[in-house]
Amino acid sequence: MSNLSWQKSSYSGNASNCINVAADADGGTIKLRESDDPDTVVTTTPEKLRAFILGVKAGEFDHFVADEA
Repeated sequence: MSNLSWQKSSYSGNASNCINVAADADGGTIKLRESDDPDTVVTTTPEKLRAFILGVKAGEFDHFVADEA
């Protein structure tokens, strides 16, 4: 896994707690990790990650977030 090129979102700025993303060389899997716990890695497929991101954008997971009002 050391050959992976980890990237973080430009929205993270200088924050130390962010999600890093990397793709395997064959493009078959996507790796996700938290910057403050880099040894814990979640593996998924591009299709599943795409579906998750679309769900987040559509608000399907908003009930997990507490109101800040």
